[in-house]
Amino acid sequence: MIAAMACFAVEDVFVKVASASMPVSHLLIIFGAGGALVFASAILSRGESLFNRQVISRPMLIRAVFEMLGRLFYALAVALAPLSSATAILQTTPILVVAGAAFIFREKVGWRRWSAIVVGMIGVLCIIRPATENFTVFSVFAVLGTLGFAGRDLASRAAPASLGASMLGLYGFLAIFAAGVLFSIWEWTPFAWPEMSVFLLLVGAIFSGVVAYVGLMKAMRTGEVSAVTPFRYCRLLFGIAFGVTLFKEKLDSATLAGCSLIVASGLYIMYSINRAKKSHSASA
Repeated sequence: MIAAMACFAVEDVFVKVASASMPVSHLLIIFGAGGALVFASAILSRGESLFNRQVISRPMLIRAVFEMLGRLFYALAVALAPLSSATAILQTTPILVVAGAAFIFREKVGWRRWSAIVVGMIGVLCIIRPATENFTVFSVFAVLGTLGFAGRDLASRAAPASLGASMLGLYGFLAIFAAGVLFSIWEWTPFAWPEMSVFLLLVGAIFSGVVAYVGLMKAMRTGEVSAVTPFRYCRLLFGIAFGVTLFKEKLDSATLAGCSLIVASGLYIMYSINRAKKSHSASA
């Protein structure tokens, strides 16, 4: 899980640097196509089909829509907002998933978890500070991207269990490709192939993203979920480190306070869920 979070942070760095030389829409097109090609090759190498009817099931279609929204807005946030702030806001995804599961799947969420969710949202407000001169609309892109990722994760829970990680990866990257195409049409920017130096940055982003995805799936499928999930917050440390050292970003006290609230609320929710599961197992 730690290695996966490090690779995701490296992916963000490649995306941020590349976005300075090319439109985000074109970046998403190449990134999505490259990742899809990698996963398609892996599936074909096992002699499996790239398509089955479950791919177009309702949960998978909903997942694709949220994947497109999450990737588009988060890529815009990484490109235009400080990397450390975008990464910090992204850490609210597990918190939003818990809140969404209460409404969509009717999962029981007590007042303590709801309080932790509110604390996490306060942490986001500390980072974006909507009523101050430090507020920028680019931070809102990170919030919208986080909502997209939370929706994707919720839809993944309802996705057919027979679809493997490679299949989910393939169609996840195809959704990124589609997001790039649609955004390019909306911007009315004809596709232009990037220079070799920028293309190599995208290759690095694709490689980092694929390795991160595989590592994440390995961690979630082979380790105890309650044990490995808290290590997702390592991405915040990597993101802040890259933001400060590579992009000379400065962290003020409000941003640090917001990061602390987000991480603390997320860890408490994970602890609460784990404790509830142990209590249920003991009573059973």
